[in-house]
Amino acid sequence: MTEQEGWDDVNEHVREQWTDETTPFERVYEVVETTREGASAATIAERALVSEPTARRHCKALVNTGFAATDQNGRTTLYKRDEDQVLLSRIHDLRERADREELLDGIERMKTTIHEYEDAHDTISPEELARQLSGADTEGWADVTSWKTTRRNLAVAQAALAYDEASEQLTT
Repeated sequence: MTEQEGWDDVNEHVREQWTDETTPFERVYEVVETTREGASAATIAERALVSEPTARRHCKALVNTGFAATDQNGRTTLYKRDEDQVLLSRIHDLRERADREELLDGIERMKTTIHEYEDAHDTISPEELARQLSGADTEGWADVTSWKTTRRNLAVAQAALAYDEASEQLTT
């Protein structure tokens, strides 16, 4: 057996295990959950190891529940995860894991980290830093990535805090 055949066997085993342990709906859900740019029902079917009609039916159900969204590419419907739903899910998860004080502490830490990036690079944004970097500046590029991640996490934490405050106002 060649190394390539061994990998084919491993991949086939993983596919078989996935189909044995999940339903077609679960596989379509997992594929759509990782689809950001949109994919046709045929592409999703291939990735989820289901028929195209099955993929289309489950994708439509996911759109109806708000988990997925659609785009059109000519006559082809493209399915992808709904980014608003992803954001709401992240906010909900954060609210479940952290109380108000923990959110406030995390927000303060992230703001401090962002100010440290601004001071260290004498720039106001990771995009500005990226324009100044050469391709070989790996440390600078790592800071761009980390800065963007921190900024995104800060926005989610602030949204979670605002959601909590709005929920309190509605219940009082």
